[in-house]
Amino acid sequence: MTHAPAAARVLLASALSATVLLASAACVATDRNVPRGLPAGVSQPPAPSPSPSVSASGAAPAGERAAPSPSALSEAQLREALLTEADLGEPWMPSRGAATWRDGVLKATTEDPECRRLLEALYTEELFGSPSGPLATVTLDDTYNDTQLRYQVAAHSRADVDRVLSWLGTLPETCERFEATTQRAGAQLVEVSELPLPEAGDARAGLRVRMTGEASGGTPTYLTVDVAAVRVGDDTITLTNGGFSEVLPEVTQAMTQLGADRLKEVARQGRVQI
Repeated sequence: MTHAPAAARVLLASALSATVLLASAACVATDRNVPRGLPAGVSQPPAPSPSPSVSASGAAPAGERAAPSPSALSEAQLREALLTEADLGEPWMPSRGAATWRDGVLKATTEDPECRRLLEALYTEELFGSPSGPLATVTLDDTYNDTQLRYQVAAHSRADVDRVLSWLGTLPETCERFEATTQRAGAQLVEVSELPLPEAGDARAGLRVRMTGEASGGTPTYLTVDVAAVRVGDDTITLTNGGFSEVLPEVTQAMTQLGADRLKEVARQGRVQI
């Protein structure tokens, strides 16, 4: 059983972590020449902006996709653009393994094809399919809240990315509330809402997915997964932040801004060196 003082420390640590993240995102947004490091003060986060409006829904079939645009960045450069536990601060650390909720709850299916496609994309962690170029990924754990953040940078066709971003923007309406079935956690009520994101990168979309079910003893279970996707030139950032405990949207929002700015800075430095 968790004692009240311990629980209070957990919430306080999470709140402090979110405050630092928001300050970091604001600092990077105003100083594009500083790709890393946290500011000494605290600033307000960038104002959220709506998802992009791109005509078309979902990714095109493989035979109809536009030719992939080769990434200007190498795999080593993409790794340089990754976020680390230093960016988030305590209590974040390198992952100790896949989260239990991935197979236990997120591996689910439903009748509606659009909603089923969303669940499959979240489980496989391939929102945009296989990349057309280099790929770099990092997974971090919040040891207090037992949440997990996965951050990926990859090269994808701009046209395919914009189609998927447009499709994501339709899901808060088409998949606002539906039932899903899992093998391990039984029936789940799934609710999908828009997650406002800062004006990061060239195009973006964010979702908050909440799955509600029951444990074996009848106790309600709540899984929350935030999803953020951002296109920066010919490269794409995909971020998921989820867990059974409190999942702070400020973490997702701040890391989206910080990651997009860092990726832009890595690309700028690469162009300077050519």
